[in-house]
Amino acid sequence: MPFPPGHERYRARRARTGARAGAAVAVAALLAGCSGAGGSSSGGDTLRVLMVNNPQMVELQKLTAAHFTKETGIKVDFTVLPENDVRDKISQDFSNQAGQYDVATISNYEVPFYAKNEWLHPLDEYVAKDPAFDQQDILEPLRKSLTAEDGKLYAEPFYGESSFLMYRKDVFAEKKLTMPERPTWQQVADLAAKTDGAKPGMKGICLRGLPGWGELIAPLTTVVNTMGGTWFTEDWQARLTSPEFKKATKFYVDLVREHGESGAPQSGYAECLNNLTQSKTAMWYDATAAAGSLEAGNSPVKGKIGYVQAPVEQTKNSGWLYTWAWGMQKASKNTEKAWKFISWASGKEYEALVGKTIGWSNVPAGKRTSTYSNPDYLKEAAAFADVTRDAIRGAQPDDPGVQPRPAPGIQFVGVPEFTDLGTKVSQEISAAIAGRQSVDEALAKSQELAEKVGKEYRK
Repeated sequence: MPFPPGHERYRARRARTGARAGAAVAVAALLAGCSGAGGSSSGGDTLRVLMVNNPQMVELQKLTAAHFTKETGIKVDFTVLPENDVRDKISQDFSNQAGQYDVATISNYEVPFYAKNEWLHPLDEYVAKDPAFDQQDILEPLRKSLTAEDGKLYAEPFYGESSFLMYRKDVFAEKKLTMPERPTWQQVADLAAKTDGAKPGMKGICLRGLPGWGELIAPLTTVVNTMGGTWFTEDWQARLTSPEFKKATKFYVDLVREHGESGAPQSGYAECLNNLTQSKTAMWYDATAAAGSLEAGNSPVKGKIGYVQAPVEQTKNSGWLYTWAWGMQKASKNTEKAWKFISWASGKEYEALVGKTIGWSNVPAGKRTSTYSNPDYLKEAAAFADVTRDAIRGAQPDDPGVQPRPAPGIQFVGVPEFTDLGTKVSQEISAAIAGRQSVDEALAKSQELAEKVGKEYRK
């Protein structure tokens, strides 16, 4: 059985992983430091914020001047980039402590590495001086995921998410089909076959096939976990050609090839969201954050979507845990102002602002307990609010499968090398979805890649 977080072998395992991860990121920092990047945080009354271009971030950018700046006098200079680009830019600026940006959007994946290498400013002192922020209101899984091994808090969530299954209630009713509250993956496959072609041009399900460790690999790894597989054993033996990993990958590839969306090898989160919105698929397994878009006032499927927990097989839960959060660069010269921005952007007042000016379904939710007792929010988000909250609460990043792991993570392996490893493996599996190679061929190549990472950690 997996060791609980308090077990001495669990703590020893985390310590070994943290030391090795710290060394790996230190090398990356050294290389970044040689790149010649420089500069300093802006100083004065202007903050520089680097963030991902997700729709809710763009909404925040539009609201900042008229509200945050007007109230505090602090101007905010935003740099907004796509996910892959923003990760690269944040890594470069934070690793050499150039201080060009005061605040950046980071995730629970990066926090342990960034904290280990002292790239982030701990936030505990600011939380202590700002009781109105109400840190205890942040959902516990997110608080834990943004707290490093030294026990300090290093980021505050803008929104949190897990994963769940979305389906067209009207299509299921027409076909006299029932969606279980906690479906198995086999039940999902059967339902996908029965809803395939339910409407002209409609496929049974949409699953990400687009290469990327944060695209295809995220949902696939949750399937691997619940079907008994793992990327690595506790002692860093790669397991991508194990029967369990093969079973899960073949299931995923066969399902999307037989009943999934057209153009699956090029379909990621955005494409699947578009497919469900435009009635091109009957089901979609993906991030809980998608519900806000599906239930928005201008959505053609508003009120037609049902939401249930992530499908399982051998585990009780299988939904992932993820958050885009605000991290403060250690080198920032504007720490007090940076905290004012972070506390505003992650606070209850900002959620209320979005609800009143844009719509309650657009609130960056999934992070605060109070959100799920807010009658205004629940009125708009009734279809998905409870399912989202329960999915986040049920996520177990330290124990996502049926065997001990060498590093935390549900939809990823919590080590710096996974960005490269996961992306390369995703390319092989996407090629299998496209029919350019078999799953066995894809996993044989992937196993070789994973063995190289495992070998380094075993040292």
